[in-house]
Parts: sequence; structure tokens; C-alpha cells
Amino acid sequence: MKKAKATEASAKSAAKAPARAAKKKAASKPAKKATTATKKAATKKKTATAKKAASAAKTPAAAPAVASTPAPAATEPAVTTIEARIDVGFGNTLYIRGEGPGLSWEHGVPMDCESSDAWTWSTKAASRPFPYKVLINDEVWCAGEDFVATVGQKNTVVPTF
Repeated sequence: MKKAKATEASAKSAAKAPARAAKKKAASKPAKKATTATKKAATKKKTATAKKAASAAKTPAAAPAVASTPAPAATEPAVTTIEARIDVGFGNTLYIRGEGPGLSWEHGVPMDCESSDAWTWSTKAASRPFPYKVLINDEVWCAGEDFVATVGQKNTVVPTF
């Protein structure tokens, strides 16, 4: 009887064996799919990382964040302003002559009247100090030596005639 039971158990076990194998196979297939999906995701991440690194290497301007923030002096030239503090009287105009950008010693450039005793002239083109003088109506020269403008600053003078 024991043999019969053992044989019966073996038969049942043998019948269950293909079912167990099928279950194991079925259980292992999703694991393979998960593994394949995981491998694909890892490959995509590696590819995306490699592309980002390659584009960063190709684009050197993107690396320095400081270069994208321009310094004020580098972007716009400094403004050099000449201010003459003098009342030249109603109907008269103050002119400037010199060696600066847009100036000459032969012909004067009219200055802007800011108030009854303030006249200005400005330029962004100056790259070095330059001499100048002011004239009333482009005819009467101011007394004394030439004035020298400092680039990028407001230069205030009080001329005498």
C-alpha cells in the first residue's frame, strides 16, 4: 500500500511538474520583460546623458554663466561730458572746439544750454583724454590754457573771457 501511495504521489507529482514548469516560465517571462524594460530605460538615460555632455562640449558659450552677464563698461561705451559753467548772455551760444571725437580746432560744435549758466556737450566715442576750448558764438575764445577732458566722466569747467 505504501508503494501504491508512493506511486500515486509520484504520478501526481509528475502531472504537476509541467504545470509548475509553466508557472515558473510564466513568472520568469514578466521578469525578463521588466529586465528588458529596465535595460532600455538605462540605455535611454545613458544616451540622453551622453547627448547632453556632447552638446555641452560643442557649445562653449553655454558653460561660462558669467559671460552671459555683460559688464556695464563692456556693453556701452562710457559717456564723456563737458560742462561749462558760465552765463554768456541772452542770444549767445557757447561752442566747443578741440581734438576730441567729432571736434576740430577749425569749426566749433554748439553746446546744449541746460540752464542760464550751464552748457554741456557729450560723447561716447572718446577713448583717450583730449584737449578742448570753449568759445562764445564760435568767435571769442576763452582765456588760458586748453582744458583736458577725462574719458568717461563729467568734466566741469568755468571759462573766463
